[in-house]
Amino acid sequence: MVTGASRGIGSGIAKRLFELGYSLGLCARHLPEHPGGRSENLDSSTPTVVRSAVDVTDFDALEEFSADVIEVCGRIDVWINNAGILEPIGPLADSDPLNLLRHVEVNVGGVLLGSRIFARHVRSRSGGGVLVNITSGAARSPYRGWAPYCASKAAVDMITEVVALEEGGSGLTAFALAPGVVDTSMQELIRSTDASRFPQVERFREIASSGRFNSTKWIADHIVELLNVSGADSPVRVRVPDEHVEPTKN
Repeated sequence: MVTGASRGIGSGIAKRLFELGYSLGLCARHLPEHPGGRSENLDSSTPTVVRSAVDVTDFDALEEFSADVIEVCGRIDVWINNAGILEPIGPLADSDPLNLLRHVEVNVGGVLLGSRIFARHVRSRSGGGVLVNITSGAARSPYRGWAPYCASKAAVDMITEVVALEEGGSGLTAFALAPGVVDTSMQELIRSTDASRFPQVERFREIASSGRFNSTKWIADHIVELLNVSGADSPVRVRVPDEHVEPTKN
């Protein structure tokens, strides 16, 4: 299961997992594309894909979709809470209060609801499962102009820590995965923000000019690696290593 799968990191992860043969449940506010292209061109040897337009803040819709995925695929073994937003950007004192509440509803509420549904599913059957909540380095590093984003990602980290403690006995392993900087529409929004609202914008513009991004393929492959090491002793907070790093010279 991948939430927020219509674009950016979620879409890229879905495409890579489809290439690797995973059956998928994909949802987002807008219907995600089929990761294999036009569905009528796919044959019976391709993985199963279930897609729907679902807002992760709508618990009933999210639970109903997960039930559809389970009915078609038999079970959900990996749940990736990726859906999230960045705005509003700017000083907290100048932010619209309704936009602040919507931000928390999506970034925190969506993770809470998705994690709850998956935890109850894992409890209901044998074999365990892996929860991956997409977080950010902003969970630990304060950025002026990002009060809601930093706060929501810090909350995601702690939600994941608590789920790992509560559900380890049922075989659920939880990761708060920071993917690094990825060239998505969210990054385009960051780079287009005026420095008066986000003073550290030049850092992200410099990353773009040098092309030092992590690809979604790189992130998905790292998630697959985590599936092979999941267990009670696994670290909960994980940072995807930078893809473009010069090798150390002796």
